[in-house]
Amino acid sequence: MADVAKHAGVSKSTVSQYLNQRYDYMGEKTKKRIELAIKELDYRPNIIARGLKQKSTMTIGVIVANILHVFSTQVIRAIEDFCNESNYHIIVCNADDDPVKEKRYIEMLRAKQVDGIIAFPTGGNIELYKGLLKDKYPVVFMDRVLSEVQIPTVLLDNEKASLLAVDHLVKNGYEKIGMITPPLSPYVTPRLERTNGYKKGLQKHNIPLNPNYLVNGEIPDIQAKMDQMLTQTDPPEALIALNDLVLFEILKYTKEQQIKIPEDLALIGIDEVSFASFYSPALTTIAQPAFEMGKKAAELLLERIKNKQTDTTSKIYRFEATLIKRESC
Repeated sequence: MADVAKHAGVSKSTVSQYLNQRYDYMGEKTKKRIELAIKELDYRPNIIARGLKQKSTMTIGVIVANILHVFSTQVIRAIEDFCNESNYHIIVCNADDDPVKEKRYIEMLRAKQVDGIIAFPTGGNIELYKGLLKDKYPVVFMDRVLSEVQIPTVLLDNEKASLLAVDHLVKNGYEKIGMITPPLSPYVTPRLERTNGYKKGLQKHNIPLNPNYLVNGEIPDIQAKMDQMLTQTDPPEALIALNDLVLFEILKYTKEQQIKIPEDLALIGIDEVSFASFYSPALTTIAQPAFEMGKKAAELLLERIKNKQTDTTSKIYRFEATLIKRESC
């Protein structure tokens, strides 16, 4: 910076003001001289040194559970958009729902001195998150509630999402309604809440729960599980896919088995997918406001970073799902 100042014939503080875009009392000629000096000297600010001096790297970490989910990528995009407007950068980490990977990423992000973290927590690092809270380190959770840790959380009203799906199917004359889910982990909030919403929806319409209609399994096993479900004596006539990855497997199976939607099997997916409107038939979905949710998480985190905010209670911010009616049911 001293070399740039000397080359431009200005003070170091003037160069600093230029680099931080504080132009209020800076003439155009001065700006041009500094710009030219930076170009001629091929000067690049030392971000690490600046971060040490300002005690901020203007960077946050985002740890997603599974980056293959459409919801995850949309949330990341919303966070990046909001942070970019505030001159923050983001580092994205994919934990694969693995607590060991999640722990490594948290430690790496702390080592890189990022100013805060937005996480889709696995539930396997509760003590580590408690330690972050004790250190007054800014953290916001997305999509999953950890009741043991007092951290603000942004997520969908998942029960209502399933209720919307059941209500729509019943309204269209279906009563034999099944649901296919990934494994029901106690810390993966959406899976538990959407399953509960499905059960409550059936109860609301006085439809008995058939345990053979509620199937869960790892994604590679979904098609085999679905085959068992649909080849039983009294199969369901409509299905709810708990998330987008389950929906993909259902669509693969119905195509391979030449099952017609909705003539042979009605279908609703929870989570909007990019091809839903032009798939044949167009797919009815329950959409999450992913961009609004990502923006809210980023707002909460930057607010905590700037105001050194440490809540003693964890506030949960719920967002409403939307039924998008199309042709699959």
